[in-house]
Amino acid sequence: MRLAALLSGLCLLAGAHAIAQMPVPEAPAPDPARLFRTQCATCHTLKASEPQRQGPTLEHVYGRKIGSVADYKYTPGYRESDQNWTAENLDRYLTNPQAMFPGSTMAYRQSKPETRKLIIDYLKEQG
Repeated sequence: MRLAALLSGLCLLAGAHAIAQMPVPEAPAPDPARLFRTQCATCHTLKASEPQRQGPTLEHVYGRKIGSVADYKYTPGYRESDQNWTAENLDRYLTNPQAMFPGSTMAYRQSKPETRKLIIDYLKEQG
């Protein structure tokens, strides 16, 4: 009886050990287009021909002069900027827009560098 219980216990331990060794599948990488749709498209479009939303269009934003979309009413920090939207500026901006441009109405912040990079790379690909 004791031998059967001992063998049963060893089988359970061996089974648990085998389960613990199974590889966990990797999560798929986030889709940059979906990230844009869920985190940016509420306020921004990717086409200037689309109706303007709360924020300016992001068509051709990468490399564009900051605060330069015609017919968009920017706060002074954007209008007075003499910089362009580079990867570094976009990264700093998406981390904390109000730190870069005090008085900004941009409410979005992204604390994860890898998510910011995906969004920035997506905007860069859009032209």
